[in-house]
Amino acid sequence: MRYTVRVMRSLPLISAWRPPVQWAATLALSAAIVVALEVLGLPAALLLGPMVAGIVIAGLGGALSVPRSPFHLAQALVGLMIARSIPASFLAEIAKDWPIFIGGIVSTTIASNALGYLLARRQVLPGTTAIWGSSPGAASAMTFLAEAYGADVRLVAVMQYLRVVLVAVSASIVALIWVSPDRGAASVDWFPPVDWPSLAATLALAAAGAWAGRRSRLPAGQLLLPLALGVLLHDFGLLKIELPPWLLAASYALVGWSIGLRFTRPIILHAARALPILALSVLTLIALCGAFAAALVHFAGLDPLTAFLATSPGGADSVAIIAASSDVDLQFVMTMQTARLVIVLLTGPSVARFIARRAERGAVHRPADRAPKGGRDAA
Repeated sequence: MRYTVRVMRSLPLISAWRPPVQWAATLALSAAIVVALEVLGLPAALLLGPMVAGIVIAGLGGALSVPRSPFHLAQALVGLMIARSIPASFLAEIAKDWPIFIGGIVSTTIASNALGYLLARRQVLPGTTAIWGSSPGAASAMTFLAEAYGADVRLVAVMQYLRVVLVAVSASIVALIWVSPDRGAASVDWFPPVDWPSLAATLALAAAGAWAGRRSRLPAGQLLLPLALGVLLHDFGLLKIELPPWLLAASYALVGWSIGLRFTRPIILHAARALPILALSVLTLIALCGAFAAALVHFAGLDPLTAFLATSPGGADSVAIIAASSDVDLQFVMTMQTARLVIVLLTGPSVARFIARRAERGAVHRPADRAPKGGRDAA
């Protein structure tokens, strides 16, 4: 990995460029990648293109970030996009299949915690980093909690957002594999006639939902609150959710840039040596979740793509975009993702602290690790 670090350090920096020039380069690179992915037929190209472009620009020293308000509004619009496809009666359907939901949520959560415990016990990553980095969801919340608990917050952040990127890429590849040959690539009318009063009402609800989600301090609240409100208002005929393709494309781009631009050059350089281990641990978690998806296909009769997206370990907004652009049961996917997110938020911190204590105790008790108390990563 020393060679990788040298290569990274030798790459040209674009930090001297003015922000408008950096954004122009980001936009041009995003468009080029989107076109390439569309040619390949990869789902969610409008998300993955900006995400990859953001990683490249940030890795070259770009100092860009998506402003908070537009990003939250984009999340809210993605939530309304999902709400448009979900009837309010979906809770009754969930009640019929509650063992499937519990099984899928519990299995993914246990797998992620077990992987984090193993990495921490073997001291593959320093201290409690692996515990917080392996959490299947709530990336921002787990990063903040990891910092409060004394873990290496930079490695945790890389591990969390690397998981989001790899899940998005793997889910898109799996979606490509299971796309029906006869579906083909449907041409998109980017600028169809717009119901302007409905669009204004939709934007007002998105803005209000994004504001309420931020005030609630619920991770992914900017996605989940508009989703819940949209389901109710749309199902009862109180709101026609109007989302033109050009508006959704802009929302997808903002979500992709927000993820990709987090991989700044200093963070990448700091994590370069651990990057293969981080990537391997994330891919292992994705593979384990894929095994649980196969079990759902076999025992519950779900189609493979729906099962894979439902059990994918986050993030909810990127999985939602991929699911919406694929032929899957969007209602099932988002219900599983949302329910797991809630459970992770409620139990994640206490479970992570418990596992961290057990892992540290086990590491200290190993003969080779009899260090004085308060030595490594005392939290």
